[in-house]
Amino acid sequence: MSGKMAGVTLVADWSPKPEFKLGAKDIEGRQTYLGSQVWRNPKLEIREYDIPTPGPEEVLLEVKACGICGSDVHMAQMDKDGYIFYPGLTGFPSILGHEFSGVVVDAGKKAYDKRTNKPFRGGERVTSEEMLWCGSCRPCADGQPNHCERLDEVGFNVNGAYAKYLVLPARTIWSLESLAQRYKGDDIFLAGSLVEPTCVAYNAVIERGGGIRPGDRVVILGGGPVGMAACAILKRAGASKVIISEPAIERRNLALQMGADYAIDPTKEDFADRVLEITEGMGADLFMEATGLPTVVYPGIERVIWEGRTLNSRVVVTARAEAKMPVTGEVLQVRRASIIGAQGHSGHGNFPRVIDCMADGMDMTRISTKKVTLEQLPQSIVALQTDKTDCKVTYLAK
Repeated sequence: MSGKMAGVTLVADWSPKPEFKLGAKDIEGRQTYLGSQVWRNPKLEIREYDIPTPGPEEVLLEVKACGICGSDVHMAQMDKDGYIFYPGLTGFPSILGHEFSGVVVDAGKKAYDKRTNKPFRGGERVTSEEMLWCGSCRPCADGQPNHCERLDEVGFNVNGAYAKYLVLPARTIWSLESLAQRYKGDDIFLAGSLVEPTCVAYNAVIERGGGIRPGDRVVILGGGPVGMAACAILKRAGASKVIISEPAIERRNLALQMGADYAIDPTKEDFADRVLEITEGMGADLFMEATGLPTVVYPGIERVIWEGRTLNSRVVVTARAEAKMPVTGEVLQVRRASIIGAQGHSGHGNFPRVIDCMADGMDMTRISTKKVTLEQLPQSIVALQTDKTDCKVTYLAK
């Protein structure tokens, strides 16, 4: 397939801070694992590209839907010195967009569909992981693809899905055909674009956080898409009380629809007091930190752990942030509590399990509260830096 396509592209200046030192995985002038230490003056542009061609083990996908992630917002957002907010792997210029679904248009002869165990034929409705793990480094060989030593990420350092077409390795692609009986028409693509952020939550609270037992109490801090997905997953897993803390009323109300039993406004209520009241002094078995504001929220979490009667509480850190958590070791020791980091969504059966949950009725499409065109993406990304009214803004292809 030949021709041209438009792509929403982030460009920025390579301008490392004085203390930054080039690491083994960094590429001078092009790529770094410490984005907020290097990239300055980000800009969003719509550029023209050739339609890519798939290799022998690759698939050409026609993008049908792609959500705007907080990572996209933070890559385009500047601090007071002009540096981007996003702290992780970045390589610019790149087309953004990594929460996507679409239709297979073309595929290499060795590009296999995991649903059929046969080569892709074309026409399959699919989604994909955005973490392009290599499969041969030590973490990958140990079964930890989220920590691949040669990691590329769709929409971060390689071209993403804010475009008409996208080439991907077949190993990261997952079929959406099981959703066909639940979602009609293009709704299957809207649901498919929400698999990736839902898998981030699943990886955090089930895989890394160790899951819960039916009857456990859980607290989610932050009502973004990952926090919303955690509400749905944990309620489905049997939590007796799902409590979310979120300042935006629209997001609190949406969380109550997604599985939360209680929604706290931390700007008007004392977070720790309210959690202890709801749980009758017990506290929580699992906390998920999804705000990216650890210095703000962790003291409240720590107080609930200290004053609550629950032992072995786990705090799963999901949001990316440079700030250090103000941790008191004595609280962790006395209350047998732990802090766990969670990155990514790949491996461990996360994608097929989330897709199966969606096929069985876990409807995530409610969190997509606004739909935009490709041309509207740049202004929508900028608007989300300050306007938190919408939970998930989704690009739908024409």
